[in-house]
Amino acid sequence: MKIELHEITVREVAENYSDNAENGVIGYNGRLNIRPAFQREFIYKEKQRNEVIKTVQKGFPLNVMYWVKNDDGNFELLDGQQRTISLCQYVNDDFSLDHRAFSNLTKTEQEQILSYKLMIYICEGNDREKLDWFKTINIAGEQLTNQELCNAMYTGEWLYEAKRYFSKTTCPAWQIAEKYLSGSAIRQDYLETALRWISARDGIEIEDYMSAHQHDANCNELWLYFKSVIDWLQVIFPNYRKEMKGRDWGVLFNKYGKNQYDAKTLEARIVELMEDDDVTNNGGIYEYLLGGEEKLLSIRSFTPKMARAAFERQKGICPKCGKSFKIEQMQADHITPWSKGGKTLAENCQMLCADCNRRKSNV
Repeated sequence: MKIELHEITVREVAENYSDNAENGVIGYNGRLNIRPAFQREFIYKEKQRNEVIKTVQKGFPLNVMYWVKNDDGNFELLDGQQRTISLCQYVNDDFSLDHRAFSNLTKTEQEQILSYKLMIYICEGNDREKLDWFKTINIAGEQLTNQELCNAMYTGEWLYEAKRYFSKTTCPAWQIAEKYLSGSAIRQDYLETALRWISARDGIEIEDYMSAHQHDANCNELWLYFKSVIDWLQVIFPNYRKEMKGRDWGVLFNKYGKNQYDAKTLEARIVELMEDDDVTNNGGIYEYLLGGEEKLLSIRSFTPKMARAAFERQKGICPKCGKSFKIEQMQADHITPWSKGGKTLAENCQMLCADCNRRKSNV
């Protein structure tokens, strides 16, 4: 790869700056793609953004940036998007600093910013070399997520469409499923979630799915699948609760989506389980009702005091095998199983040896 250092002024970079949600972010008089498909959305907070402007105003050096030169002579920003957009937005009067927009500055102050020289390495090479370098230079600073690195590997029309559905602040995925999803759309969490779900359906990794669809003209399969998951979820669990946020609904859809459930029956059981003091993991209620195991509920354990009382009552004898044990060789167990109405109370506690408890659990 060929890498050369250039000094390019803020004036040149900000010339004809344009930020369009559909068409991307462009600068350098239309020759610089500031947000290529593999780049993240703008994530700087106000303090970070302002520090970029203050650094330039003071004439202090900013960290170097990296551009890639394409075969057509235009450029893609490889590293430095957040700093570049901060500068362009300020020059474009998109925000003010210390109650002064760029247009409020004196001509001298404006010129000082516009003539500031950015240190930019311009790289030329094949796609593999560019992407390897991209990952290398992003080891420091605002760390890329795994999904952002995947985006760097599998750019194309499919990724552009997928980001339109899953990676904008108010994207379609956010509009229909924000209350069910964890993380942030602009940090690619929504896209990663949808890809993890559909990849699990196919028994492959996210990278395999992205590789197979990289050159597709659209992401219809992913979006329609995602909508199917959310539609299914809202039909069988129509009453939203905070415990529903962040569950792996797509994985559950893959496993249980073809089964028949009655929403009213499920709702009645949810109410029961939510009110059951023995259930300590309310988030596990949903998969448990779909067909999952009791351990998803993390049923409350007997206290050491309850266990000691049962041990003394039994005189150290396991009621299943009739052998004597030390207390540390025994385990507290529900006499009447929780699933049959037994509660985690002292009178429902018995001490079993480890082997008998294991055999009972396997029945």
